[in-house]
Amino acid sequence: MFKVTFAFEDGSVVETYANAGDNLLEIAREANVAIDAPCSGNASCGKCRVKLQAGELDSKKTLHIEEEEYSQGWRLACVSKICGDVTVMVPDIASAYKSRMKVADLSSKEEIAIFVKAKREIELTGIVLSNSLDVVEVVMDPPSLDDTMPDNERLTRALRKFLNIKRVRIPYEVLRKLPDVLRENDFKVKCILRTTPNDMFVYDVFGISEPVVVGGLAVDIGTTTVSAVIINMENGEILAKGSAGNGQIRYGADVINRIIESQKPGGKRKLQDAVIKETINPMIREMCKNAGIPKNQIYRMCVASNTTMNHLFAGINADPLRMEPYIPAFFKTNSLFASDVGIDINQDAHIIMAPNIGSYVGGDITAGTLVSMIWNRPEFSLFIDLGTNGELVFGNSDFMMSCACSAGPAFEGGDISCGMRATDGAIEACTIDKETMEPTYTVVGEPGTKPIGLCGSGIIDVISELFMCGIINPKGKFIREGKRIRHDKYGMGSYVLAFEEEAGSVKDVEITEVDIDNFIRAKGAIFSAIQTMLSSLDFDVSMIDDVYVAGGIGSGINMKNAVNIGMFPDIPLEKFHYIGNSSLTGAYLMLLSTKSEQKTYELASNMTYMELSTVPTYMDEFVGACFIPHTDTGLFPDVMEQLNSRK
Repeated sequence: MFKVTFAFEDGSVVETYANAGDNLLEIAREANVAIDAPCSGNASCGKCRVKLQAGELDSKKTLHIEEEEYSQGWRLACVSKICGDVTVMVPDIASAYKSRMKVADLSSKEEIAIFVKAKREIELTGIVLSNSLDVVEVVMDPPSLDDTMPDNERLTRALRKFLNIKRVRIPYEVLRKLPDVLRENDFKVKCILRTTPNDMFVYDVFGISEPVVVGGLAVDIGTTTVSAVIINMENGEILAKGSAGNGQIRYGADVINRIIESQKPGGKRKLQDAVIKETINPMIREMCKNAGIPKNQIYRMCVASNTTMNHLFAGINADPLRMEPYIPAFFKTNSLFASDVGIDINQDAHIIMAPNIGSYVGGDITAGTLVSMIWNRPEFSLFIDLGTNGELVFGNSDFMMSCACSAGPAFEGGDISCGMRATDGAIEACTIDKETMEPTYTVVGEPGTKPIGLCGSGIIDVISELFMCGIINPKGKFIREGKRIRHDKYGMGSYVLAFEEEAGSVKDVEITEVDIDNFIRAKGAIFSAIQTMLSSLDFDVSMIDDVYVAGGIGSGINMKNAVNIGMFPDIPLEKFHYIGNSSLTGAYLMLLSTKSEQKTYELASNMTYMELSTVPTYMDEFVGACFIPHTDTGLFPDVMEQLNSRK
């Protein structure tokens, strides 16, 4: 056995042990050390860079690490094997994907405004914001020698009389505490119930004067980030809000790599534990602490996530999703409870899952569609959720069509050399001076935080600015020279946003021609999907009345820049609306309102799903969109007018 030490830039270390020949990336995963590996360790992305500080590694050379860097000790963890005691440094950029857990300050109006707006808009449609959870106060006669009815039957009889429902179910956890609660409170109690016309389930029992919160948990399980809110089920008040990096990401940035990982021995359990034990349960503990509510007083949960995340969360085999004919185990299910999957809330809590409508259009999109309100408007609207997959819904109150395109991880920092998620140290907005080519940028985090990489919104800004300033051509190649523009020995160009001394990492923060090419393909996938879907309906972009953009790629997308690079159609900017994390907001509405839940099921069942891979014109559209802004510049008249005016 050899000692393996992972050192970090903040001075902390993690120590573990391994055998000769063990893979360094796998050792890091077992030790819960966050090393970014979007390709899941097949040496194609070059993100798992570590620096050898002591000892030796059996590590082959790759194209991702130059000779000079290799001599300085840089290695890829995925191609490195243990051959003795070793210490490696994990740079911030390699672990930045793992967002620090954050619990929001709810005194900030911005944090809760989106939920308040969503409630108001749903209510205006006539949907009632009520659910089947109730708090009922019950007063019973204490037992005597003349009245020897057992406690559970005494409570059952009282509840039947109060609510006129024949079937009453008392689970084990309530039965276990029932004798003490009844006698400590002179048989005057309040019960937390789920009531339906024919059934009553007793979740909990308390003394009649005891303060009680009926809690609910809404969770958006993104491929990259998990976000959640705890709410008061009686009035919809947000009690706590939090987010964290999805622990599954160390098994790959995309769903296909995670499905492959889940097929290895013990894989399904590892992937399920990563999202539940390592991600959701710690978030629940922190949010409950912040809100001052016991976790066993959370009696219902709603999950909105893509189809693969649903399967991995539930511990169900997801492999058929990636194999033709791409059949999931379920589109919707009502059979899941907290105790089934190990969610650390009331063990009898029912888990609602937003319905999927296809292998690659999941519950996050149906929940987001509910929030976008396009189903309630006569105008033609487009809803876009930007993530590893770009999912789109187009329609109005008469019809809706959906599709999904594989944009890749670029919008969340994957496939970009200095790309990272929208967490501390990420450049999220940028402008470039046309004459001096000097950048001005905004960094996620406290004032003074130094940049260590670029998140999605920052990448959009940088590429747009480079193009509009004439620094790159429509193919993404550098055509100007200056101190911030460099070329490697192969002639590959790059633009430096922050030199090493300005950055918060051990290397320059730069964007290369390869990065730009990767992002052009990602934005091209989005635009070609829009064009293909509109063409199938014999529509064009002039018929779009509103565009609702969702996704957590930064604090907000600069829509003008997204149009400049050809990601979104060239229509008036006032038609674009950034609606944030619509998946979480939709899960919140489904949790709070039974009618909203039913409406989401209805939207899913009525939505037409278009498989882009079966449309002959899609690849032609995609190839045409892989330029800035497009090979057909006539599709972007306003962008070309701006460009010509700046020359």
